[in-house]
Amino acid sequence: MARRLPASDWPPPSREPDRCGLCDRAVPHLTEHHLIPKSQGRRQGVKIHALPTVLLCPPCHKFLHRTFSNAELAGEYSSVDALLAHEDVRRFVAWISRQPPTKGVRVR
Repeated sequence: MARRLPASDWPPPSREPDRCGLCDRAVPHLTEHHLIPKSQGRRQGVKIHALPTVLLCPPCHKFLHRTFSNAELAGEYSSVDALLAHEDVRRFVAWISRQPPTKGVRVR
């Protein structure tokens, strides 16, 4: 009787893409957004690694930094819920969630 080789584990199983914390799209690459910007956190005496973060797709991350100053992000918009309560962010998220993750999006 012939011996059977054990089942191969190569190639490794593909993992499910991560989802953006704002628009909830499954994208291949996410960036870390500090809900309280590092510059503002240091002024408050908080260690950088202790600042709250969320993973965002590049278009959402760029949109936030083009729309709000670091002081606004630290003061009024230091949580995902506070960001989603802003009308411009809600409109952008509604639009970007309909775009395919591979589409190059230019944020103004």
